[in-house]
Amino acid sequence: MYELPDITWVVASALAEDLGVLPSRFTGDGEPGLDILDRDVTSSSVTGLDARYTGVIVAREACVVAGLPVAAAVFERLSAAAGLFEPVDAFPLVAEGTAVPAGTPVMEVDGLACAVLAGERTALDFLMVLSGIATRTRTWVEAAGDRLTVVDTRKTLPGLRELSKYAVRVGGARNHRMGLYDMVLIKDNHLRGVSIASAVARARAVHPGLVVEVEADTQAQAVEAVDAGADIVLLDNMDDEELARVVSVCRARAAAAGRAVALEASGGIGIERLRALAVAGVDRVSSSDLTLAPPVDFGLDER
Repeated sequence: MYELPDITWVVASALAEDLGVLPSRFTGDGEPGLDILDRDVTSSSVTGLDARYTGVIVAREACVVAGLPVAAAVFERLSAAAGLFEPVDAFPLVAEGTAVPAGTPVMEVDGLACAVLAGERTALDFLMVLSGIATRTRTWVEAAGDRLTVVDTRKTLPGLRELSKYAVRVGGARNHRMGLYDMVLIKDNHLRGVSIASAVARARAVHPGLVVEVEADTQAQAVEAVDAGADIVLLDNMDDEELARVVSVCRARAAAAGRAVALEASGGIGIERLRALAVAGVDRVSSSDLTLAPPVDFGLDER
C-alpha cells in the first residue's frame, strides 16, 4: 500500500553499527558466515546455537505502526549474512499504518535465538522512530481536516531522510521536496543581490521541469513571487491575521493574472493553529514537527 524506498544500505548500515562490522557484510557483497552472530558477544556466549526463540514485538504505547517491512528486512539481511539455512521469520500481525492501542502485538518473530537477539535492537529502533513519525503525522492530518494539506520538511535525522518521509506518508501526510535536487525553493539566503522575479526566471531557465517555490516573509515579497509566476509561495512566520490578509491579496493577484498559485504556511506553526490556517485559506502547511517526532516504545516479548 505504501511505496517503500530502497532500504538496502540503511538496514545494512544499522546492523553494521550494532555488530561492529562493515555494512558490506549485509549487502550481499561478502561471503556469508555464522561468525557474524559471534559479534553479539552476549547472545553468542549465553545462548546455544541450536536454541530457538519465538516472540512478538509489542507496541508499548498507542501509536500508528510504521516500519514493519523495515524490521522484517533487518532479520532477513542478518539471516542472509549468517548463511542460515532456516532464516528468521518475521511476520506482521497488523497492517502498516494501523492505529493500535498500547499492548498490541504487531509482529511475530521466530528463528534461532542468537539471530533473533542479534537483530532485535535494530529492528525495534526502526519501528520506534518510524512509528513515532507516523503517529505524530496522523494527529496533524486529523487536526487539519479536509481543507488543509500537511507536508513535511527536510529536517530529518541524517541518513534517514527517505524512511522518515516514508513514515510521513504512512501517517497520511504528503512529502515536500525530498532533497535539494527535485524542487526549486528560493529562500532569503538565495536573494543576496537578486530580485525574486530574477531568481524565479533563472530557475525556470535552468530547470524548466521543476516546481518553483518562493519563501516570503512579507506581503510585498509574496505578491512579487506571485507576479513572478512561482508555483508555490511559502508564507513564513506570519500570524493568523497577517496570513489571512496576504492569502486574500495573493489570490486576487493570481486571478487577475490568470494563473494558479499554491499558498503554504510554515515557520513556528503548532498543531493548534491548523484550523485557523484552513479558515485563512492556506492550501498547505509544512512543519518539521512531523519528522522530528519522539520515538514510540516497542519491545520484544518471548512467547
